Amino acid sequence: MLLKLAILISGRGSNMKAILDAIKKQNIPIKPMVVISNKPTAMGLKIARKIGVQTEIIESKGFQGNRWEYDKKIMHILNKYEITPKNSLICLAGFMRILSPEFIKKFKNRILNIHPSILPAFPGLDAQRQAIESGVSHSGCTVHFVDEGVDTGPIIVQETVKIKNDDTEETLSKRILTKEHKAYVKAVKLIAEKKINVTGRKVKFLA
Repeated sequence: MLLKLAILISGRGSNMKAILDAIKKQNIPIKPMVVISNKPTAMGLKIARKIGVQTEIIESKGFQGNRWEYDKKIMHILNKYEITPKNSLICLAGFMRILSPEFIKKFKNRILNIHPSILPAFPGLDAQRQAIESGVSHSGCTVHFVDEGVDTGPIIVQETVKIKNDDTEETLSKRILTKEHKAYVKAVKLIAEKKINVTGRKVKFLA
């Protein structure tokens, strides 16, 4: 049975596009069902529609409820597309909201995020700036399962980038983004092809 894919975005959706393009080009066995955004102006929505994927908007600006009440709206859309904790993969691709613990528990080891550092180094905001200021020689990106901490879930794929002497936060971010597109696709492919197993905090790769 093919997994059903939902992608959550807030902006341009470059990682979303990389994933959707790769699913077609590489025949990855997963079915893109819906792209959900918390911002109606997100550029990624147009890209998703052009590719042929359904889009939904749950505007977060001015939302009066708590995180779980917002996430219930996400669950309502997932149900509409028959996406369940058993048959799903949910990718956060520049989704600028923190998911509630209740939502994360329901979709345990079904939600992926990508972070622009080699975790566990430099979690949270401004990871590229943190890397430059710390003086490390390399940074990169990490695709991981989402748990209730900040960038603390089981690690699936990492890609490294050498930090140059004259790097700024912007130049390093651009090079990391190129690696993000590769890493996210690799992680989605591994999961779609059922080539990983999660035990506690460890991801094991199956032959």
